[in-house]
Amino acid sequence: MPMSIADLEANLREAFPDAEIAIDDLAGDGDHYRARIVSPAFAGLSRVKQHQLVYTALKGKVGGELHALALETSVPA
Repeated sequence: MPMSIADLEANLREAFPDAEIAIDDLAGDGDHYRARIVSPAFAGLSRVKQHQLVYTALKGKVGGELHALALETSVPA
């Protein structure tokens, strides 16, 4: 069963409560998303480490409930 945008956002907000989060459904099927996350939690981390934090926040759902996730992560300006 696909993951809803609301569930995806809830998982991300739980892990990054102070973040700016924008999610787009890329295919209209509830299975392919793009998430843009701007969070102070990413300060000083490489892009790989930032993305690892996001995958950890999703608790193993990527590749299961969540088929595809394109990530854009950054720190606030």
